[in-house]
Amino acid sequence: MSFKVLQVIPKLGYGGAETGCYDIAHYLAEQNCKSYIITSGGPLLKFIRTDKVKVIRLPVHSKNPILILLNTILISFIIIFLKIDIVHARSRAPAWSCFFSCFITRVKFVTTFHGIYNFSNSLKKFYNSIMVRSNLIIAGSNFVFNHIHKNYGNLIEKKKRLLVIFRGINTEYFDNSNITSDKVKNFYSSIKISSENFKILLPGRLTRWKGQEMFIEALGILKNKYNKENFQAIILGSHQGRKVYFKKLISLVEKHKLKDKFFFLQHVKEMPVAYYISDVVVSASIEPEAFGRISVEAQSMRRPILASNHGGSTETIINGKSGFLFNNNNSESLAENLNNLMEMDKDKLQSIGNEGRKNILKKFDVEQMCYSTFLEYKKLIK
Repeated sequence: MSFKVLQVIPKLGYGGAETGCYDIAHYLAEQNCKSYIITSGGPLLKFIRTDKVKVIRLPVHSKNPILILLNTILISFIIIFLKIDIVHARSRAPAWSCFFSCFITRVKFVTTFHGIYNFSNSLKKFYNSIMVRSNLIIAGSNFVFNHIHKNYGNLIEKKKRLLVIFRGINTEYFDNSNITSDKVKNFYSSIKISSENFKILLPGRLTRWKGQEMFIEALGILKNKYNKENFQAIILGSHQGRKVYFKKLISLVEKHKLKDKFFFLQHVKEMPVAYYISDVVVSASIEPEAFGRISVEAQSMRRPILASNHGGSTETIINGKSGFLFNNNNSESLAENLNNLMEMDKDKLQSIGNEGRKNILKKFDVEQMCYSTFLEYKKLIK
């Protein structure tokens, strides 16, 4: 069965929603379906195979009501002209345009909750509610599914479907076997980190809810309470203009006398190399992750993962087997778990890593995500 799908996303960056859009777009093309993306731009655009996927540029990132109305008109014309069968919106602002366009043109409408949408008032809740006004609502994890049911369940009509399709990652890209000695050598030379020390990686943009402050405090405890010295930590992520917060983190490192043990990196050319050189990866978010992409990528790279015991990470990690969950926002708990990992021999760490790889291949491979989504598309247009 061949059909035409139009995905609409604000920008094509490197986040989970964006890479999911990219992966499904190309998967559809491989299934002899016509695949289109409407976006305002983004760095991922340069990787799209334009012979397979057609891209249309519109200002769908904007929350301006006038632009939302303009996008509604333009998307309606695009649906009619290209004879689109399904429109799939991946964010709230473009979802409003898609909702009205699909109503006008009578085509099927799909939404994906890539995160949880909190609200402080009824107006914000109404704005968020557009994500449950589709024919098919996809949640990226059971945690997100439960959030939708709890907060928006009364808005979901019986004839509409709500289901979980776990986000997938490219396990061929996040694979240790692709890492060459030259790539490792270049990484070490770029930040002057020692290959002899136990290396702890904390990826994620620099923002309070990602838990960088608690992470630094935990390493202070690791050094002073557990007398560990032979470790180095990498905080990998952009401050995205949050210079005050960045300076606060540097001050906290100095306060705990950890200056010689910390490295801050804004970005790396290849994320798999950063995972590869690490002995353990930490996800320290003090607010729940909707999915926990870091946990999945680390496991795919055969690295033990330590993550806060809430949100999507509780679904992606087999606690005690492929990684460990520590008490949320608790530096003592994180330090204790880090100490336990540092006490393990290399064979044990490798065994945990191998279990992680098996876990991801079984449940979170991008092919599974694409295939499941494809099947749901087919059900919609039967």
